[in-house]
Amino acid sequence: GGIQITGSHNPPEFNGFKVCLGEASIYGPEIQEIRKIAESGAFAKGKGEMDQADVVTPYIDYVKKTIQIGEYKRKVVIDSGNGVGGPVAKPLYEGMGFEVISLFGDPDGRFPNHHPDPTIPENLKALISKVNETDADVGFGFDGDADRIGVVDKEGRIIWGDQLMIIFSRDLLKRYPGAKIIGEVKCSQVLYDDIEKNGGQPIMWKTGHSLIKDKMKEEGALLAGEMSGHLFFAERYFGYDDAIYAGARLLEILSNTDKSVRDLLEGVPEMLNTPEIRIDCPEERKFQVVAELAEEFKKDYKVIDVDGARVLFGDGWGLVRASNTQPVLVLRFEAQSEERLEEIKSLFMGKLKEKGIAL
Repeated sequence: GGIQITGSHNPPEFNGFKVCLGEASIYGPEIQEIRKIAESGAFAKGKGEMDQADVVTPYIDYVKKTIQIGEYKRKVVIDSGNGVGGPVAKPLYEGMGFEVISLFGDPDGRFPNHHPDPTIPENLKALISKVNETDADVGFGFDGDADRIGVVDKEGRIIWGDQLMIIFSRDLLKRYPGAKIIGEVKCSQVLYDDIEKNGGQPIMWKTGHSLIKDKMKEEGALLAGEMSGHLFFAERYFGYDDAIYAGARLLEILSNTDKSVRDLLEGVPEMLNTPEIRIDCPEERKFQVVAELAEEFKKDYKVIDVDGARVLFGDGWGLVRASNTQPVLVLRFEAQSEERLEEIKSLFMGKLKEKGIAL
């Protein structure tokens, strides 16, 4: 088994653990069982041994061997947010032949420059500024433990997680026609449509890195991703979320074409959508509220309930789900017009008010 210290989406004073047993992730009821054992004190006690190993050098060597670099040597800005990504990403990308400009590359758990969460546009301001200032081709922002990536194009526009999935799935399907590709319930409908259009098999699944990894193994999927920037590659890699590797794969694509990141999304229909909207909801109520809303919506609409309630309206959709890690409800909306987007959002917000949820 193994334990990775993590928890980058939480405030600096908190750590988390990712636990694995063999090649399987431990989560949900199993991790609660570990908690019960720990609290009971009924476990073997003793001393172990500590071994320190250089994992960075073999990691860089492995990734460089698996990436096929083309003729276009790109310039990339990386903002590690004082997380762990800086000391690894910079030498890797430079070793691949790219010009790298690094921001906040020294690990510092106080996060003195900004919180390392690339899903929040405010945290990408320094990255966007440096991309514009240096005329770089692309910018990467990593979270604290470097398992999530945020990307900005050369104009400083954010490329969200589901848009990155379109780029990666198009590339993958050239080599593996018919491949299964997993997206989570918050992803845009255009992702699933684009995968199908390009000959792949799209699968919508639950949010959460452990759930995604298990589903990838079950389905034999070669790629998976979340809106939050967790990207999982099982082709040439190990099927876990690694932002530094995701960046390397994007640089691989860019090095083999004269197209920009934005050009790689050509042909994708313009849809209007919201970012994640997070609303406080008591831990003991959040799942019940979502279950009640799902049943109400099913009376009038088609509902995908694989994780919360994704309600389909024909010209858009709305989602409400309970967070796996916090006492909040997570919502997202998408439609073909601003007016329709607001209508769908208002419908959901009205129902939450009826449930006594403060907006």
